[in-house]
Amino acid sequence: MVGKIDTGTENVLAEVLSGVVSKEHIPVDSHFFDDLGANSLTMAHFCARVRKHPDLPSVSMKDVYGHPTIRSLAAALDTAPAPPPAPAGTGTPAPLPGSTPRYLLCGALQFLVFAAYCLLAGLVMGRGYEWISAVDGVVDVYLRSLVFGAAVFAGACIVPVVAKWLLVGRWKETEFPVWSLAYVRFWTVKALLHANPMILFAGSPLYVLYLRALGARIGKGVTILSHSVPVCTDLLTVGAGTVIRKDSFLLCYQAQAGRIRTGRVTLGSEVYVGEKTVLDIGTTMGDGAQLGHSSALYGGATVPAGERWHGSPAERTDVDYVRIPPAHCSTLRRAAYGLAGLLQMLVIYVPLAVGGTYLLLTLVPALDKLLDPTAEDLGSAAFYAEALGFSLAAYAGFLVLGLAAVSLLPRALSPLLRPDRVYPLYGFRYSVQRAIARMTNIKFFKWLCGDSSYIVPYLRAIGYDLSTVEQTGSNFGTEVQHETPYLATVGSGTMVADGLSIVNADFSGTSFRISRATIGPHNFLGNNIAYPSGGRTGDNCLLATKVMVPLDGELREGVGLLGSPPFEIPRTVERDTRFDDLREGAELQRRLARKNRFNLRSMGLFLFVRWLDWFMLSMIGFAAFDLYGAHGTVGGLLIGASLILGLAFSTGYYVLVERLIGRFRPLEPKLCSIYDPYFWWHERLWKVPDNHLVVFNGTPFKNLVWRLLGVRLGRRVFDDGCYITERTLASIGDDCTLAAHTKVQAHSQEDGTFKSEHITIGAGCTLGTGALVHYGVSMGDGAVLAPDSFLMKGEEMPPGAHWGGNPAVAPRHA
Repeated sequence: MVGKIDTGTENVLAEVLSGVVSKEHIPVDSHFFDDLGANSLTMAHFCARVRKHPDLPSVSMKDVYGHPTIRSLAAALDTAPAPPPAPAGTGTPAPLPGSTPRYLLCGALQFLVFAAYCLLAGLVMGRGYEWISAVDGVVDVYLRSLVFGAAVFAGACIVPVVAKWLLVGRWKETEFPVWSLAYVRFWTVKALLHANPMILFAGSPLYVLYLRALGARIGKGVTILSHSVPVCTDLLTVGAGTVIRKDSFLLCYQAQAGRIRTGRVTLGSEVYVGEKTVLDIGTTMGDGAQLGHSSALYGGATVPAGERWHGSPAERTDVDYVRIPPAHCSTLRRAAYGLAGLLQMLVIYVPLAVGGTYLLLTLVPALDKLLDPTAEDLGSAAFYAEALGFSLAAYAGFLVLGLAAVSLLPRALSPLLRPDRVYPLYGFRYSVQRAIARMTNIKFFKWLCGDSSYIVPYLRAIGYDLSTVEQTGSNFGTEVQHETPYLATVGSGTMVADGLSIVNADFSGTSFRISRATIGPHNFLGNNIAYPSGGRTGDNCLLATKVMVPLDGELREGVGLLGSPPFEIPRTVERDTRFDDLREGAELQRRLARKNRFNLRSMGLFLFVRWLDWFMLSMIGFAAFDLYGAHGTVGGLLIGASLILGLAFSTGYYVLVERLIGRFRPLEPKLCSIYDPYFWWHERLWKVPDNHLVVFNGTPFKNLVWRLLGVRLGRRVFDDGCYITERTLASIGDDCTLAAHTKVQAHSQEDGTFKSEHITIGAGCTLGTGALVHYGVSMGDGAVLAPDSFLMKGEEMPPGAHWGGNPAVAPRHA
């Protein structure tokens, strides 16, 4: 039984919604969220059922939020204009049929390349150690460390360039299947580029020169702040004066449907590319064009000269993202800055890392067994006692000195920069800003303290203004970054999930400025958000995952924002308020105290687990160097073998740790308060280190590790850099393609409520670069999700569908 219906569309929509919310009577003017008590997950199921109905047009969550009654939604669907062009990729062919022998052969060749690189590194390290140890005195050790370190640095930079020109030559627009010999060459070049030390010079003119050496056509005065190295560099063209912000991806290749496609990315002069952006292959931006934060250009998209676009997929806007005037920045200034940075690296950091470690070990008499060249004491208790003592002392020193460094040194530098003052790039002030950003963004301490009450004093120690804190025990996650912590203000009662980037520095092609970024009180911020200074949000806002924070219009308060470009949604729904009684009064204090004690134990476990890994790796390393002293060149190969052994040990070790914490059982879907003991245990799983997984990207070994961690993974999956948060809640079918920087996240936390659910990705599916799949999602076989898309919780993609956008939607057809 439904309410009075005026049109056929209203009648069918009401019948579908009646089945979803289990109510017989659905008044056509009832608000989905306020009157019927629905939530976004419920309405996602409603949209999925509507899409299966042959008599109805496709409905998206944006339609539901914009027209939150049956009557308004039906009217909007009946009068909808012709759709814009569908996202690129709708003509993608079916995935190539898998070949297990080719898959295994590719893995074997990749292992040989990796092993050869490690063995060569071992030989070089052994010879260098032998050469440095042949002299006495601090000055002689320093000089030899300088020469050896500079040679190693130069070699690590030159090898990728040589490999690129020998294995590939000039990159051309082409296509080849993954797991092929062409792919092995591609992967070798990509892996070497990602391992080279020039990535440390992102933001320096030296980085631009390096990309030119790799074949990129880059004009004068270009500033590239992103650490994501474009692989097919010959296909990248960047005009003079262009700025590319950090966390932007211009890879010049695309992984889709079991194929690698290379393609051009062309940026004109004076172009601005914002933070957390994706530029797919075949995209073009004209002179003076802008692409805002949290945006994407899909394949074939063109931003005309002088226009400003934002959103995913990007559309035209009037917002100006270049908000500072230019400054004088000469070629001589750029050259001097690059040279000074190189000298600083070669004269200070490299010799300290090489010679300083050697001097530390040789000048401490109690460590004589660790560097015994005869290797006779490897089986003695003294060797292991010295390794134990060294690892404990080094670990404790890192904790104490590291914490002091990140809290004191940047604070001493901060008075040298004045807020809202424009400085030219590549000068002393720019060096100060970069140093502050590097030191205060060290991940270890945020990983240690995040998802607990103890992240608050840590962020205050490094400079955050957190006002009067309403402690929740989960005020911030483990991943928070900024340009300067001294101009970051977060209001009282605000909770932040992972992936927040506070964009409190503005850049042009010649200048920069730091400004205060203020996040209002009683907000909740979801995952992967870039929050710029001047963001137009105030009190009591919900900023959904991957939302683009608006820089124009009225100040948003008491609402939720979703999507890129953003649109308003309810601030909260009934399902998210069911645990509010646990967030106030004496009950909150009691449960918060219990959570704090549990989190302290988790932090202690985190420190112990990391130390034990450090201890084992140090023993492997010292044993290899001792064997080198006894066996010469063969010992050098043993040093290289120790690098492989160390990676294998850390991988297996952290797999075992995670499975032990999880009691070797799969996770189950949950809906609970953040003050439920289950959630505290779940947070402990997030603290298990997994950064080592990036080494396996693009190889069959990544799939093996995922299976060991509990992911239900099909055969021949191509994982070019995906991150899966809850391994045992994810199911991924055969021959899927998971592109770089994708995320499969089977949980959500909004205010004080935690939710998790299974994710099912069918066989032959593709996740485009930077895409995020949320919990409760089902993707049918062969489905394709466009780059930078956000597939919302509960969505159901039909087999063979091609969706894109933030939030992701199916293309409508006229």
